[in-house]
Amino acid sequence: MLKCASIDTVAHESSETLLAAQLAPNLALLAALHEVPNVTRAAELLGVPQPTLSRRLAALGRELGAPVTVADGRGVRLTRAGALLAEGAVAALAGLESGTRRALEEIQPDTGHIVLGFLHLLGRSLVPSLLRDYRAVNPRVRFTLIQGSRQEMLDRLTSGELDFALLAPLPADDPALDSVKFAEQEIQLSVPHAHRLAGRHEVSIPELRDEQFVMLEPGYGLRKITDELCAQAGFTPSIAFEGQESDTVRGLVAAGLGVALLPRFEPREPAGVTEVPLKPRLTRTIGLTWRAGERLTPAAGEFRDQVYEAASSTSVRAANPVAPGTTSA
Repeated sequence: MLKCASIDTVAHESSETLLAAQLAPNLALLAALHEVPNVTRAAELLGVPQPTLSRRLAALGRELGAPVTVADGRGVRLTRAGALLAEGAVAALAGLESGTRRALEEIQPDTGHIVLGFLHLLGRSLVPSLLRDYRAVNPRVRFTLIQGSRQEMLDRLTSGELDFALLAPLPADDPALDSVKFAEQEIQLSVPHAHRLAGRHEVSIPELRDEQFVMLEPGYGLRKITDELCAQAGFTPSIAFEGQESDTVRGLVAAGLGVALLPRFEPREPAGVTEVPLKPRLTRTIGLTWRAGERLTPAAGEFRDQVYEAASSTSVRAANPVAPGTTSA
């Protein structure tokens, strides 16, 4: 019995789907009759001859198995079945019009929509700078901005939720993703002002073996960099606190609760924190990543092209210029 019931349900759903597909070309007709219960006026709204409209109404009734309109004086009125279809048609057209509008925005560069994901640390200056330059040329393009960890951005990019992700470090050896590098960001040691290393001109990672670390949570690019550097130096960092925001990490450092590896703070050191360069000097590459092989909308393509141009722009790279002998991460 259960098997038969399941087959009957599938057959019922299949017939509904088939009928809906047959009725779909007449959504505008049903919506017009819902608005004006007069064949002549409905035909005028649709821009079709009245006889054509009448034939389509008759064909609708045959497909449905019952009339959708009945005579009512000089006009017509929708039957109960016709009214239900018309209500559905109005809702369907509203959704279709909304989707059409969004689709046009996507394919027209001057009114497009770009969903951009980025790391929290990049929202202070790089993201606003890129968006400012792009909107100066394309003022009507809309952006949806999503922040999160590096792993979250990669997951959302792969799933199709994002058009682009600004990441550091960039994903390596992933054929499903393409990237362009456009900036280098220096990583330094952040310590409290009273810390024993605060007066140093530079410090090496092995010297941090006995320090308490304040870190971002696993999944963040800086956490990955810190873990790998400590492992290369032959020790596992002792973690005092973990957080999700670099500003929180800096605040904990300023309070004397540990040290952290963080991007150099611009334009000057934050209150309560001394930044000490690492030896050898350490930078991480920042870039734009997108799904490989996917055709970009014109708006998205122009944004990517802008990033390509920014990659060779002195104004973008000046904040953290790459120097000879630099170690990249």
